[in-house]
Amino acid sequence: MFKGEKTYVFWIGLIILGLATVVLFGIIWFNVIIAMRTYPYAVGPSIDFQVPFIVAAIVFILIGLYMMKSGVKKEEGKVQVSPPS
Repeated sequence: MFKGEKTYVFWIGLIILGLATVVLFGIIWFNVIIAMRTYPYAVGPSIDFQVPFIVAAIVFILIGLYMMKSGVKKEEGKVQVSPPS
């Protein structure tokens, strides 16, 4: 999928993907830790205020993947043939 010469768009997309993944993991980890510590007393933290951050992280993950895909220069002269279905 990412074969070919990587351009600066690819590397920026990789950075965006990495940062968005870290943020999403942090949100999930925070919810798990708080829920484990407050289990007998409460169900867990309210996720209402975290929904925008979760959606934004998912959008940035998709943007990063798209930038990585479009930031690879295909080698000229080679024809890509898809296998028959």
